[in-house]
Amino acid sequence: MKTTRFEDVIAWQKAKNLSIKIYSAFKESKDFGFKDQIQKASVSIMNNIAEGFERKGNKEYKYFLTVAKGSCGEVRSMLYLAKELDKISSDDFELLFNMSEETSITISGLIKSLENHKIENIK
Repeated sequence: MKTTRFEDVIAWQKAKNLSIKIYSAFKESKDFGFKDQIQKASVSIMNNIAEGFERKGNKEYKYFLTVAKGSCGEVRSMLYLAKELDKISSDDFELLFNMSEETSITISGLIKSLENHKIENIK
């Protein structure tokens, strides 16, 4: 079955859920620079998946997926800092870290599928 909307892409759904959790976890933070950066990184994941999907072909889609995967790494890196600086609890760290890692793994699978031409995103 051909996916015709980015909203149906599991990686995008996972990234959206991660963004919502990131926003919630840092909503009370007074460290506006840190909060802004981790929120932007999380939103970058879902937006790059969406943007790549809406492009004209798998080569561009793959590029945007790699950018999204990089943003997953940025989120995880910032989560380590947030934990060390007591900006989030250990439980929140574990939840957000696992969500980010799962999103990254899902994106990797999508990239691999594109490389093998198993899926097609052309509308």
